[in-house]
Amino acid sequence: MLDSMTSTAPSPEDPQPSPAERFFSGAIPRMLRFVLILSVLFAAVAAWRFGVAAGLGFAAGATVAYLSFRSLNKAVQALASRIVEAKQPEHGFRLVNGFFLRYLLAGIAAYVIFTSSSQAFRGFLFGLCTPVAAMLMEAGFEAYAAIRRGY
Repeated sequence: MLDSMTSTAPSPEDPQPSPAERFFSGAIPRMLRFVLILSVLFAAVAAWRFGVAAGLGFAAGATVAYLSFRSLNKAVQALASRIVEAKQPEHGFRLVNGFFLRYLLAGIAAYVIFTSSSQAFRGFLFGLCTPVAAMLMEAGFEAYAAIRRGY
């Protein structure tokens, strides 16, 4: 009987996360989904309202923003794991190159779009802001969950 009680109790080395911790730990994947949903929705609206060039520019900007946000998330996780776990091999050069590569990709895409169409360039600039809209949606979602569930 003692064995059955000790096997079901969580050990101090492996604590179970609370429902609030599980909910808030899913913020980054939710924001990435929000970016994808908003990108498709806003690109369609931009194409309908301002023309196909603006819609394609928005889609290009949103794509660069999504890839940048995703790689930034991976870089921050890698940096945090490097700081926490001293046993990790040195990846500093790769992390720094990832930052520069993101900005280089955005710069090349902006230059190509800027030289082709001013409408597409405006759409591109607005597309780069898509993660901000996704973060605002996530903040609203978390506020609703905090009120509704009492986090």
